[in-house]
Amino acid sequence: MIRTATVRARVEPDLKADVERLLGRLGLSTTEAINLFYRQIRLRRGLPFPVEVPNTTTRRTFEATDRGEDLQAYESLDEMFEALDKC
Repeated sequence: MIRTATVRARVEPDLKADVERLLGRLGLSTTEAINLFYRQIRLRRGLPFPVEVPNTTTRRTFEATDRGEDLQAYESLDEMFEALDKC
């Protein structure tokens, strides 16, 4: 029988519920996701993604979109790419 260790962590209730809902859609349990995360850390010898502090422009953009400001909607990808080409 494989021995296991217990990991305990405190997480905001809303964050936990959102993440567990997303993991469920991916077919993963919380335990499977944590094991996957740990294996990736071991494999890469560090976090499996960059951890960075966003610059001022990026932070302001995130804050504005969180408030629902400056959002653009497009009917199709082609329409979106046409708009981006004009920038």
